[in-house]
Amino acid sequence: MDMNIVLIIIILANVIASIKGFNDRSFFEKYKFQIGPINRGEKIRLFSSAFLHVDYIHLLLNMYVLYIFAPLIINHLGEVKFVIIYVGSLFAGNFLSLKYHKDELYYSAVGASGAVAGIVYAAILLSPNMTLFMFPLPIPIPGYIFGIGYLLYSVYGMKKQLGNVGHAAHLGGAIGGYGLMLLVYPQIFEQSKITVLLLGIPIVLLLIFGNRLK
Repeated sequence: MDMNIVLIIIILANVIASIKGFNDRSFFEKYKFQIGPINRGEKIRLFSSAFLHVDYIHLLLNMYVLYIFAPLIINHLGEVKFVIIYVGSLFAGNFLSLKYHKDELYYSAVGASGAVAGIVYAAILLSPNMTLFMFPLPIPIPGYIFGIGYLLYSVYGMKKQLGNVGHAAHLGGAIGGYGLMLLVYPQIFEQSKITVLLLGIPIVLLLIFGNRLK
């Protein structure tokens, strides 16, 4: 698989910032996502936290998923639209986390998962019949089924506070990737109309009834 220069830069930025954070706790604490400092005006954390990771496994998993799905977006839409979707999904994930956890001043998170979720969703819209694996199912499933399942699991995870996982960021990133894909590539309505509708229904329901998640 050919590595595009923009993709290389994004991966390197994640690797460099994450390793710096592994070795410099003050750097990590200064730039991670945390509700209290963000509310006090440290808005840079909404961006910088997406380039930090908890450990090497967290970093490698996010970068591997990005490496797999990003070329599909770049090859179809070009580098500029790929960056728009990546950065927009990044902010969408963190803004949803900020809204959902607004009263938890010590809530913190790091990772590119929101941005990566947006790229995965955009890729599913472009190629809804791609096959993906969803643990623990031993068989591949169509991309649009994966997308719906991912959304529902993220909503459930937010409601139940499952594990040490930023479900709100994942969900916000996925919604961002969906919306931005429709914005920058409206032809997708004609190419994948059914998938657009199938993935759009749970998003619309979430926007309508989202205030009931807590």
